[in-house]
This record gives sequence, C-alpha cells and structure tokens, in this order.
Amino acid sequence: MILSSIILVLAAMAAIYHLRKSPVNKASSNSPAPSVPRRRASDQPSSKALVLTPAVATDSLLVPAQLAALRLIDRDELAAERRQALVADLVRVPRPPLSLQKLISPELLDDANSHEICDLIIGEALIAARVLARVNSPFYGLRSPVVSIGQAVTFLGLNGVRSICLQYMMDESFKASSPERKQAFNIVLAASGFAGELCASLAGRLDLADQGSLVTQVVLSFLGHLATTSLMPSDSMLPTREHGLIERTNAEQAHFGLGAAEIGGLLMEEWNLPASLVAEVREIDRILVTPPDTMESNRSMRLALCYLCARLGERLALSSPHDLTAMDLDNDSSADLFYLRRHLNAPRLARLTEFLHSAELRKSIHQMQLAIRTRD
Repeated sequence: MILSSIILVLAAMAAIYHLRKSPVNKASSNSPAPSVPRRRASDQPSSKALVLTPAVATDSLLVPAQLAALRLIDRDELAAERRQALVADLVRVPRPPLSLQKLISPELLDDANSHEICDLIIGEALIAARVLARVNSPFYGLRSPVVSIGQAVTFLGLNGVRSICLQYMMDESFKASSPERKQAFNIVLAASGFAGELCASLAGRLDLADQGSLVTQVVLSFLGHLATTSLMPSDSMLPTREHGLIERTNAEQAHFGLGAAEIGGLLMEEWNLPASLVAEVREIDRILVTPPDTMESNRSMRLALCYLCARLGERLALSSPHDLTAMDLDNDSSADLFYLRRHLNAPRLARLTEFLHSAELRKSIHQMQLAIRTRD
C-alpha cells in the first residue's frame, strides 16, 4: 500500500516536470512568437530577379528603407546665405516672354478661349512657328497643311497648345553649355511633353475640373529639374533621369541644399508667377513622401494624377517606343511610386489603368516618341 502511494506520487511529479519542459506550454504564454513559414525552393531569388529595397514598418505599411530615410527639405529651412546664393544663380535664368507669363495667369488658366490664346501666340513669332510646326509634323499625319494659328489651336486643343507654349518657355530659358548638358535638357523637356500629353488625356477621360490648371502644373513641375541640370557643375554631374526620384532628390539636397521641386518654386517666384500656381507645382513631387490619409481626398487625387504623369513621362522619355500596357501600377515595386499607389485607390480613379492602356493614348504616345526621335 505504501509502495503504491510512493509510485503514484513519483508519477505525478514526473508529469508536472514534463509539462513544465513541454514546448506546448511555452506556446501558450502571453507573448507568442510569430511563426515564420519555411521558404520553398521556388521562393528563392534568382540571379535575374528584381532586387527590392529593404523595407521598414511604419504605420502598418512596409515603407522601402530608402524612402523612409528621405526627408524633403523645405526652402524655409535653408540657411539664409545659402538660399540667397541659390537665388542669385537662378536670377541668371532668362525670364519667359510676358505673353507666356500671361498664358499661365490665374484668369487664363481655366477660362481662356481660343481667341485669347491665338492673340498671345501671334504676338510671339517663335512660339507661333513652333505651334505650326507641331501641328504639321508627322505626329498628326494631316493630309493638307495647317497654315493659321486659329486652325492649329482648334486642332490641338487649348491644353495641347498650352503645353507646347510652356515647353517653349522652358526651352528658351535654359541654354546648354555642352553636348552632354544639351542631351540632359532634351530628356527633361521630352519628359515634360509626355507628362503634359498624359495629363491632358487622362484628366479629360476622368472628367476632372480645371484640366488646364493640371496640365500647366505637371509641365511646370519639370522646371526645377531643368534648373538643377543647368546649375550643376560639369565635372560633378548629379544622378540623371535613369535614377529614381529618391536618389536624385538626395543628391540635389546634398549639393544645393534643396530638391528640384523647391528650386523650381524659387525660380517661379523670381519670374513672378502666381503664388497659388507655385504652391501647387511644389506639391506635386511631395506625393513621393506623403501618405494619402494626410490630405483631403480631392486634392490627393489631383496631385496623384500629376505625379503619376510626371513619373511616367520620365520613363517614356528614356525608352524606345514604349507600350503603356506594360506599365502595371498595381505591381510596380518602385519606391518612387510607393505612396502614389495608395493615392490611386481613390474611387474616381478606378478606371485610370483602363484609360492609361487605351489604344488612342498608346498611339498618341508612340507617335510622340517617333516625333521626338526624329527631331533629335
């Protein structure tokens, strides 16, 4: 009897000891360790696979490390002496003709009619020649030439003509001192042209208000990129369009103290462009670092469209004839588009990819690429 009791006690003690050492007991603790699934052989990265940037957790999102580390410097943060020196360099950039400044005045941004636009263009012979050259180029394939500005404006549309005039303004303001710098200018100008074309088409299909303002803003967002290309020393070239916006912005802030968007804002202020326009243009590239839930939805939608057109414009300027259907925004892992993809979730932008892949827009972009290559 005693022996049986001793055996039972020993068995109970052994059971308690076993439970304390059991991994099942550890798994029931208050702070469970997350399980990590084993990686299958098919998940292993191949030598040809796209290498993604490491990511860090921020607000429940996996923000790419290079984006999380970026802080955009506002012009008001720049030391007074450095800012004055930068403005002094920008002052040397020729101002656009008064007629072009009037073209982007608040009263003409959205309410201009074809007669007013024609009067402005006729007053600038070089602009008139460029508009006529554009409408009669192989880009449009007209059977008979267009010989009047009125016909050109009717055919191209107000936003198309506005984009051409703005590109002319930027082209005339920046003169290259070397073939390398000229090539860099041409790429930025081509990108602004593609961006304007994309914005005009997509804004129209999405039935957005103030389409003239959007086209103007997206084209002018390249002004700062032209300025940084102009100001950089020949012996220390900054990252080119082939590099992403994050890398370029880091290099610009290290070299100039500000990124291209802020430098463009300073230049537009020196040209006495409307303050409201300057503010909107400065905000476009800030979509790079701005979560959509930090701004009003309509503003988020409009700035996101401009930012998308600007980034796609850069890609198109660097590529051979590019099929827009190859641009899959939902699966694009570029850090430059990280927050943009969330801005594009707006209900009014639900058909954006469909419009972007439309045969009409693809044909227009393809013809534009051919025209640019022929010109170059």
